[in-house]
Amino acid sequence: MSSPPDDRPVYRLLTGKDDRAFCDRVSEALTQGWRLYGSPTIAYDPQLHCMKAAQAVVWGEADVVK
Repeated sequence: MSSPPDDRPVYRLLTGKDDRAFCDRVSEALTQGWRLYGSPTIAYDPQLHCMKAAQAVVWGEADVVK
């Protein structure tokens, strides 16, 4: 297994406003070789009046326990 780019850990949690930019970030991670880990989560942020999203990703064939 190769190492993740930019010396990142094998597990990342991508977060942000639930918009096109967030979806593009997740898509870019998948293109780079990350894979989805679990289901996405969304929640309303009452201070910013918007939905926030989170998606965990792991690097390649990382040995992770669900």
